[in-house]
Amino acid sequence: MRSFDTVVVGAGPAGTAAAITLARSGLDVAVVDRATFPRDKICGDGLTSLALRLLEELDVEPATVDSWQWAQDCWVRSPSGRSVRFGMPRDGGHYVAVATRYDLDSALVDHARKEGVEILEGHKVTGATEHDDRVELQIEDAEGITAPWAIAADGMWSPMRKLLGLATPGYLGEWHAFRQYAENVGGIGATDLFVSFEADLLPGYFWSFPLPGRRANVGFGIQRGGKVDVGDMKALWSDLLERPHIREVLGPDAQLEGTHRAWPIPARIDQAPLVTRRTMFVGDAATACDVLTGEGIGQALLTGVRAGEAIANAGRDGDAATAYADEVRSELVADHRMSALLVRALQHRKGARAAVRVAGATDRTRRNFGRWLFEDYPRAILATPRRWERGMLSGPGSYRTD
Repeated sequence: MRSFDTVVVGAGPAGTAAAITLARSGLDVAVVDRATFPRDKICGDGLTSLALRLLEELDVEPATVDSWQWAQDCWVRSPSGRSVRFGMPRDGGHYVAVATRYDLDSALVDHARKEGVEILEGHKVTGATEHDDRVELQIEDAEGITAPWAIAADGMWSPMRKLLGLATPGYLGEWHAFRQYAENVGGIGATDLFVSFEADLLPGYFWSFPLPGRRANVGFGIQRGGKVDVGDMKALWSDLLERPHIREVLGPDAQLEGTHRAWPIPARIDQAPLVTRRTMFVGDAATACDVLTGEGIGQALLTGVRAGEAIANAGRDGDAATAYADEVRSELVADHRMSALLVRALQHRKGARAAVRVAGATDRTRRNFGRWLFEDYPRAILATPRRWERGMLSGPGSYRTD
């Protein structure tokens, strides 16, 4: 077996963020992924302020991501048909961007290589055994790997979780989403983000996120067990695209490209086991997505970075697993529970209408709601005094030029 300081399973944002963090601390890291890059990944492609700041800290340059698109404004439509524009600050950095996972994940893998991480593409992990002082992995068509620590960044149905006997039988996620790309997009869909709380989807919503070249990522998400059955999503897709307000956003010449794809979204960070003796689960493997919006890239990057920091700080014999679990729960669980309460309010038309009306009441409420929606500060920051500090609601965005 080959020996490393840490082995990471999964080369998405969570896995590469962990690997880059570890490599910068001087540790020898291998990342194993059954896919070869670049590869498509089903996602809404939105990058919140949380994701942008973490990408900036990892020194990922937007210019290395071919489909990177900055966005300044987000339109939110209530079930009553009222649309409100939430503009992000025009100075002090950026707060929202869009980039396809095909390009973003490939750029992160390339960046990890430059930091000295060994990337083993096209290799499946077929076995995992934990010992008191190490983890041993069997790799398809390659030598096995042994390391003091393993980081599982291998998705909602984590093979590592199964191999270690921790899988939850029958788990299908809290949300389900449906996505397709569109071309020849006009109207506000070519430049701005658009979110519509359709009455028949609540608390789910339709989205359109702009990409370069008049393209857009368009789709919708539903809460599992809600008004819409997962099996009905394909039939509903055609109906959604013909609704006049959605046609207006996309423009008269918009056409769908490729095929539609659907995927489950895991969002129960307050319940999922985050660690074993020698393995840490990050990203979707930690069910870390935002239960309010379904966004998961920022949470993936955050959990990956925190896992890397825990191992770097604890060393081979320290209790990195406990340190990681405590840190993630401290940073994410309160916000998850706040978001879960808001989801309840959005299950009904009156709640969704009231939320949009209150958020769009004044310039100040629109500005602050936009920054809150895109995770410029934690969901539950006002209810968690330990995180209060000067400027906590008014800091500059990411990729600052000043």
